[in-house]
Amino acid sequence: MRRSLFVSAVLLMAAATLPATAYAQRQRPSGGDQQQEDAAKKKKKDAEWGDTQAPLPALRNAGPCPFVKVLYDAGRYAEFKGGQVASNAVGFTGEIQGVSAGCAYKDDEPITMQMEILFELGKGPAAEGSQKNYRYWVAVTKRNSVMIAKQYFDLPVAFQPGQDRLYATEEIGQLVIPRADIKTSGSNFEVLVGFDVTPEMAAFNREGKRFRLTAGATSAKDAGDHQ
Repeated sequence: MRRSLFVSAVLLMAAATLPATAYAQRQRPSGGDQQQEDAAKKKKKDAEWGDTQAPLPALRNAGPCPFVKVLYDAGRYAEFKGGQVASNAVGFTGEIQGVSAGCAYKDDEPITMQMEILFELGKGPAAEGSQKNYRYWVAVTKRNSVMIAKQYFDLPVAFQPGQDRLYATEEIGQLVIPRADIKTSGSNFEVLVGFDVTPEMAAFNREGKRFRLTAGATSAKDAGDHQ
């Protein structure tokens, strides 16, 4: 999927440059030493290209893409056994490392988006078992306003013996955002991503606290590592 997205992006960029190249060719003076030959070439070219003032086809987005970001309060996931915020009580953890996205739309069509989300997932000393189903969500909102839609996804992972961290990439194949009319651009929307966290986890994130994935493996400090 990564390669497909990359190829699609390259093709879109190449297509977007074609009108500018064609337009430059249309405006370039013809070569040659004889005025009669120049006039004949110009007449032939004008016949081929038609009206030089005709609008070029819209091969790029009608406007900017929606703003995509990780919600700070839900960007990290940290379990604590018995509710004790201590390094030796850390269970399963997770962090959204990055989100890449692309969009396409023209005329009055809806916005279609594709996304890739990179997760770093960890297994602390208090984790029970080697398997964990992380739950995360993707939401569409009006920019700095109300939520339009929200969907939850499951991310099941299995840690191998002795493994305390792993990476996973989730792909959102198609996200469709309707537009009211042709004047509604992608800048009117935001796409937010986050873990399905508890209120305690959200508060922990807001305070900026962090635990290393190996916290508690060699020591049993009672406080988290602040970064």
